[in-house]
Amino acid sequence: MRETNDKIAAWEGEKLSKEQATAVSGIKNVQWNGMFEQMIAPIMFEAKNCYLNTNEHARYVSDADYAELRYERLIRNRFPLHSYERLAPIMHQLRSVKHEVEVELMKHAACITKKGFERVLNFVKPGVIEYEIEAELTHEFLINGSRGHSYEPIIASGKNACVLHYVINDKVCKDGELILMDFGAEYAGYASDMTRCVPVNGRFSPRQKEVYNAVLRVFYLVKKNLRPGKILRENLKECQEAIEKECVDLGLFTMDAVKNQDKANPLFRKYFMHGVSHFLGIDVHDIGNHYKPIAENMIFTCEPGIYIKEEGIGVRIEGDMLITKGEPIDLLGDVPIEVEAIEEIMNRGR
Repeated sequence: MRETNDKIAAWEGEKLSKEQATAVSGIKNVQWNGMFEQMIAPIMFEAKNCYLNTNEHARYVSDADYAELRYERLIRNRFPLHSYERLAPIMHQLRSVKHEVEVELMKHAACITKKGFERVLNFVKPGVIEYEIEAELTHEFLINGSRGHSYEPIIASGKNACVLHYVINDKVCKDGELILMDFGAEYAGYASDMTRCVPVNGRFSPRQKEVYNAVLRVFYLVKKNLRPGKILRENLKECQEAIEKECVDLGLFTMDAVKNQDKANPLFRKYFMHGVSHFLGIDVHDIGNHYKPIAENMIFTCEPGIYIKEEGIGVRIEGDMLITKGEPIDLLGDVPIEVEAIEEIMNRGR
């Protein structure tokens, strides 16, 4: 830990002593950061292998240097005859399978997210601005002990919902539109991640309800199939097949067109162009191996969607699934999700 002094205490507040750090963490050997350089050499001289961490997140693409890479070069230059190994695969396994304490923290994050959603259900009406909804969520998160959003929230009304990572959040919500809200509270360093769609005026139009219920059916299908032993890509394929059928039923294309489609560019991709699950934990898109079988106590999102740009309708429904021996548990399972439940809450007292 960083060693404290009176000046640091005056500017930043009191820090833990070594004894206090042991009491709260259970770690018996606690040292000041300034001792690291003195201690690393004798430890390295007794070691055969040295494990170094680098950013091996599948989504990381950058030419920029970062601290771990700089340290890797430094340690290799200082101790050139050691055997160096990758730490990332070990960390991916550790972080992807959750301890019961982590599960409880993520349940609490989900609980705060639920409170935020229920708050905005009573706030949304024609004429509100997307960022006003974001502000309501932020307020609810903070007064419930969250440090804020797990990620930049998406509050996308009307055709904005067809932009997957829409984060401008500055448009007026109009009567007759749907709002796609993708957000989640962070609690104790752990993320939640939820998407719901609600009608600005409190009532789904027949077409909006049709599209919403199509996505909801796929959501329930994918959720049910997130089981130990499966591969995430198998779930994605099942999701895509279900989305394709729903698109046909919605009149977006025909089965004859499907039979003659370009297999490399299937018709459903116009309306569903993203994945359906990602690891969730310390990061929203957390690290983990997508090619190994799903295991008990992993947590994934489940987020199918249908986006019809020409109709100005974008629907995505998302929950956070704790993998069990049987059917997964949605940590957001008590958040309103059915059309009738959403409409009922939105129209109380109107």
